[in-house]
Amino acid sequence: MSSSDYALRPVPQVISHEVVKPRQTKRWVDWVLTTDHKKIGIMYMVTTFVFFILGGVEALLMRVQLGVPNNTLITSEHYNELLTLHGTTMIFLFVVPVMAGFGNYFVPLMIGARDMAFPRLNAMSFWLLLLGGVVFYITLFYHPPESGWWSYPPLSSKLYSPSGGQDAWIFLIHITGVSSLLGAINFYATIVNMRAPGMSWGRLPLFIWAILVYAILLIIALPVVAAAVTMLLTDRHFGTHFFDPTAHGSPVLWQHLFWFFGHPEVYIMILPGFGIISEVIPVFSRKPIFGYKAIAASTAVIAFLATLVWAHHMFASPVPVVVLGFFMLSSFLIGVPTGVKIFNWIATLWRGSIVTTTALYFAVGFIAVFVLGGITGIFLAVFPVDWQLNNTYFVVAHFHYVLMGGAVFSIFAGIYYWFPKMTGRLLNETLGKLSFWLMFIGFNATFFVQHALGLSGMPRRVYTYPPGVGWSTYNLISTIGSFILGAGILVTIANVARNYRHGKVAGPDPWKGNTLEWFTTSPPPVNNFDSIPRVRSVEPMRDIRRQVERQTGVTQKTGGSERFARV
Repeated sequence: MSSSDYALRPVPQVISHEVVKPRQTKRWVDWVLTTDHKKIGIMYMVTTFVFFILGGVEALLMRVQLGVPNNTLITSEHYNELLTLHGTTMIFLFVVPVMAGFGNYFVPLMIGARDMAFPRLNAMSFWLLLLGGVVFYITLFYHPPESGWWSYPPLSSKLYSPSGGQDAWIFLIHITGVSSLLGAINFYATIVNMRAPGMSWGRLPLFIWAILVYAILLIIALPVVAAAVTMLLTDRHFGTHFFDPTAHGSPVLWQHLFWFFGHPEVYIMILPGFGIISEVIPVFSRKPIFGYKAIAASTAVIAFLATLVWAHHMFASPVPVVVLGFFMLSSFLIGVPTGVKIFNWIATLWRGSIVTTTALYFAVGFIAVFVLGGITGIFLAVFPVDWQLNNTYFVVAHFHYVLMGGAVFSIFAGIYYWFPKMTGRLLNETLGKLSFWLMFIGFNATFFVQHALGLSGMPRRVYTYPPGVGWSTYNLISTIGSFILGAGILVTIANVARNYRHGKVAGPDPWKGNTLEWFTTSPPPVNNFDSIPRVRSVEPMRDIRRQVERQTGVTQKTGGSERFARV
């Protein structure tokens, strides 16, 4: 391909408000056999949202049980099953793979590639995810696991969990782990080798930086949890005693192995969300991102420190105090690069020409709830404080502020931001903002009061409690809040269903975006780009608009009337 093929020759014209249809058929078999990264990305997102709804229903059932004292709606056995299903679903079947869905769809578009490096491997990653979810949920028909999403021995041993549900959990971790590992290798190969001309490392979109580090963390962490669950499987069925203290094994070994995976897993779930926020805020602030290099570098620093702090999940375990001190200090340290991101996002918003879209609402809401989750994390990083709060609802509140508040709010920001690119249609902004406020109010009503529950001594994993201990009002508020939160999520689902075919036409670049996915049609063609522009800065679309203005003297407008045609 000659260099002239990369030349950008925009034609400043306004085309009709007709949606450019994707160059693809609609037969279901095309979706089953596809290797198109965009279709695979959509299948990831749809599948993971089905699991998200299942996990949400499980959470609502638990909240109904805890809404009043001495409730007998759910037995203790079924409550433990719901707890395990909910936690496992949200982490392994929603947050991690939905980020892979965003990555699948947008990584090639944002770096100017025509597809992923290994398209067939990409399809295999998705089908393994679906297989893992099906294998896990088949347990509903006989006996779901009860040992929690962390499956600590001896709760997960054959003695205490004799049913096949625990084995299904092990197979889920193996199957989805292979899926994520193959996907991570694919992301890494694509980003390193298939960038557009001129897209150096210093011009990489921040979402791509986040996906690259996400992939590296997956490659580091997944083999460790694979080894751990294999050891657990052999303990259960083949006579080994890795985690059996009666035969010189150690349950603490499971904790070390699981949390060496589990704490990087927290940032595997969060870093792509950081990347989404780093794309949304500058677009709707009408400013370049403040401190691009600092945000990119902080992403790598967070990943490095995430591999050094796993034992702060084990402060109540028999670990020497000097070791606890190291992990306490390293947990404090990881707040520094995270704080860099927070301050840079706020600085980007400061004195910007703010466009108050739903995507920006969710981005700002993300900052608010994640900061609160980070502050409570600092409390828990002080191991004497953790000794007091460990295994209470304070930990539940912190965990959900970081993951539910952090990851889910950023995911919804990404949905409202990129939906026009995926479908050619805009979501309804009124419904979107209603969804945001219901989710924001419902989320804080659900989980903020749980800090008080934890401070007043309510343990985790209890299915009922007596009256008169001071927990009833807080639990009732939390239960009501969970239904408000669920209503907000349903509003967005209805918004997507309604506007997928009947929403207002978006055009190629409705938001006046900064990155290359907005250079092509909405939705993009099978080959993504007919010609690939040369990248000259971290904001290639802004450069393209400036070039059009210089050539024509016509200032491009924001919104659906802004169009670019290429010849």
